[in-house]
Amino acid sequence: MAIDSTAMFSMSYGLYVVSAEADDLKAACLVNTAVQVTAEPIRMSVAVHKDNVTAGVIKDAGAFTITALDQTADMPYIGNFGFRSSDSYDKFSTYETAVSEVGSPYCPEHACAMYACNLIDTVDVGTHYLFIGEVVQAERLSDEKPLTYAYYHGTLKGKTPPKASSYQA
Repeated sequence: MAIDSTAMFSMSYGLYVVSAEADDLKAACLVNTAVQVTAEPIRMSVAVHKDNVTAGVIKDAGAFTITALDQTADMPYIGNFGFRSSDSYDKFSTYETAVSEVGSPYCPEHACAMYACNLIDTVDVGTHYLFIGEVVQAERLSDEKPLTYAYYHGTLKGKTPPKASSYQA
């Protein structure tokens, strides 16, 4: 039986920025695969493409921070984190930046929540690493609605970059 990869479009996703800092390198990328995996203790997973600078920085830092984007996020903000590389561009220079309890920079603008995690495991899932973290800090940043992947594609007319876990050629 064949696989209809368009069936994956029925999965419900949000959009998130995952960030970390190690050895004076701040890195961040846009992802759609961040989820809570346990309640006690609270643990989250996030999938990051192996070729993203952010993946190496998370490994070096032993921690990461996730912000859940809200519907106020515009295309310049999304493009800043999703379509540039942290090795040649400071993604935090344009926006207000805070630092989470695990030492990761994050931007509270256009975010409805923030989760700071200590890295407890890394799973190689092929093109991506699945980083598992224990949440040590969580905050609601706004009452705005979370930005879903469906809203990003349907309303904002956003594109999916080739390194995204949901990319379809």
